[in-house]
Amino acid sequence: MQIYEELVARGLIAQVTNEEEIKKMVNEGKAVFYIGFDPTADSLHVGHFMALCLMKRLQMAGNKPIALLGGGTGMIGDPSGRTDMRQMMTVETIQHNCECFKKQMSRFIDFSDGKALMVNNAEWLMDLNYVQLLREVGPHFSVNRMLTAECYKQRMERGLSFLEFNYMIMQSYDFYMLFQKYGCNMQFGGDDQWSNMLGGTELIRRKLGKDAHAMTITLLLNSEGKKMGKTQSGAVWLDPEKTSPFEFYQYWRNVADADVLKCLRMLTFLPLEQIDEMDHWEGSQLNTAKEILAYELTKLVHGEDEAVKAKEASRALFSSGNAADMPTAELSEADFADGSIDILSILQKSGLAPSRSEARRNVEQGGVSVDGEPVKDTRASYTKEQLSGEGIVVKRGKKNFKRVVLK
Repeated sequence: MQIYEELVARGLIAQVTNEEEIKKMVNEGKAVFYIGFDPTADSLHVGHFMALCLMKRLQMAGNKPIALLGGGTGMIGDPSGRTDMRQMMTVETIQHNCECFKKQMSRFIDFSDGKALMVNNAEWLMDLNYVQLLREVGPHFSVNRMLTAECYKQRMERGLSFLEFNYMIMQSYDFYMLFQKYGCNMQFGGDDQWSNMLGGTELIRRKLGKDAHAMTITLLLNSEGKKMGKTQSGAVWLDPEKTSPFEFYQYWRNVADADVLKCLRMLTFLPLEQIDEMDHWEGSQLNTAKEILAYELTKLVHGEDEAVKAKEASRALFSSGNAADMPTAELSEADFADGSIDILSILQKSGLAPSRSEARRNVEQGGVSVDGEPVKDTRASYTKEQLSGEGIVVKRGKKNFKRVVLK
């Protein structure tokens, strides 16, 4: 099976502009393709995971990836999938976030010997003259057509700022510049980016002639992946300082039964034949599949040693209710009143519950335990002495737990 056919079999391809030509280029290793990453935080998260894995797969097949950091577009903010405008970031924050992205991407993509490029669109966007841009790009975009794009339609009722309205033009201009400067002939992105990507393809053809080769492909679940990267207590980051390898492992260990094989196909590098054999797995076998998924992805992001430790810690937790490497929440002296702290505060401050009301409901419904013992009283409290040393293991439901200690 060639690489394009494998991408289809793994469920990664949703839409393309010219499938036969794209298939030929990708299978022959002639694609120079880019995927953009706007630096909205100081770490990549699970929502970026599919794109990074795709870049790795295509590079392994001889194609050349360009990781485009959005130092310029990050100054505007992508309105796709949002109900309000993104918070404006300073130039310093954006630059810091870009540096963090670079380190993490190198775990997935080989940037040595010209095998891949990392480019920042601030290189051409920050110095653009506004009138020059209007004359060069403006005539090629129809406002009526832009307003039909899904990324804008869902914002029209609440209000779409002129700042955000320019995002499609900026992203389209990126492809135009990458095509000219680096011979980039293909772009990948999520289904929520389709209109922006088509804008880039159209701009190249209008500016450089119909014979200019520019292709677009969307990933099936990239926008869903962005949602997938969020949990009740926040985002699942690739930075081990923000999401520990153990927490990362547990995130994948706890995916829904209906999603485990889909995630194995789309995100791991296991042979499809091996994954297909799991199609009829049920019950405890699905737990085995989840362990395989969690181990493979933790190994990919954090290395084999951390994956082994996370796997062993997870098994220890489920067998004895305790584990040395589980995620830890630290409380300070200020969190205690008269030398003790109640269970509702522990749940909230540890991030196991988003609010006291939610924590109260969890306790009342019998979903909370401390060191393996159910907590049924919402007034239950714990002393500084109990939380000193190794602390206590607090569990909410079957899948959420933390060691809570006094630092």
